[in-house]
Amino acid sequence: MAGSTLPARRLGALEVSAQGLGCMGMSEFYGEGDDTESIATIHRALELGVTLLDTADMYGMGANEELVGRAIADRRDQVVLATKFGFVRDREDPSKRGVRGDAAYVREAVENSLRRLGIDHIDLYYQHRVDPDVPIEETVGAMAELVQQGKVRHLGLSEAGAETIRRAHAVHPISAVQTEWSLWSRDIEDAVVPACRELGIGLVPYSPLGRGFLTGKFTSAADFGEDDFRRQTQPRFAEGNLEKNVAMVEALRALAERKGVTAGQLALAWVQAQGDDVVPIPGTKRRKYLEENVGAVALELSEEDIRAIETAVPAAEVAGTRYAEAAMKLLSR
Repeated sequence: MAGSTLPARRLGALEVSAQGLGCMGMSEFYGEGDDTESIATIHRALELGVTLLDTADMYGMGANEELVGRAIADRRDQVVLATKFGFVRDREDPSKRGVRGDAAYVREAVENSLRRLGIDHIDLYYQHRVDPDVPIEETVGAMAELVQQGKVRHLGLSEAGAETIRRAHAVHPISAVQTEWSLWSRDIEDAVVPACRELGIGLVPYSPLGRGFLTGKFTSAADFGEDDFRRQTQPRFAEGNLEKNVAMVEALRALAERKGVTAGQLALAWVQAQGDDVVPIPGTKRRKYLEENVGAVALELSEEDIRAIETAVPAAEVAGTRYAEAAMKLLSR
């Protein structure tokens, strides 16, 4: 895989590669990072034809935006850069966080992101979580002003509910909705996906590999470092739930072996097969896994393949919620 060009897909009016790269784990949440390898991974992604890079101001308390900014400084024209605002974290205790979507904060947040990234415009700017205390019309109205000023090109929402998406889109066209979507997180299929398709909005699934679990590389809590948030706060990785979920991945891995691919590639191909308006952003901080993920783009699945995959990992039987209770309250608002 010396170099390749990935097929293009559209997120509203924005054209991007069929798969993007999630950069969050390079700076926080998934154990210790290695900036040199992370930057090499971003550069390799661009070589392979990945154009969409995804970050957020909360990842590493701004450090991830700075890292991505350094990585793309001499190749900005190759990148469709997405970042997010909305989470406010306590610098003394980063585990404490709130959500802000007021107009003043939108204007403040974009300036900080532009500075950290070292760029003059953001290609795709998301509201990371909907603020329940601020009308979505105010938030998106302020984001629309950023488009008029040339600081932002396209707007997105993350983990918004269907009605909120419709209200936001009435203020300014929304290009993309980012939400968790994978074989073991399918709740958006009932209302969010139909709403996006009704409005011509693209879908950007994060954690399309179930936070790495669907790769089959993790079989017990001991596989995660002490500072890995999957071990600390994710119910699906808790004792009791983890063991039940491992059995599903074993079934997926058996299917993958018969096709001569990895379990992770099969899981990613399933997400990509959900429609031409779907652009998953699997996260990794290593070139090895990046190349494996990009390899999934070429996999074509038959209807029979898809049925077999969904039988192996029946979403209704996944043990544990996506997040702990407090974080679940921030979803689909």
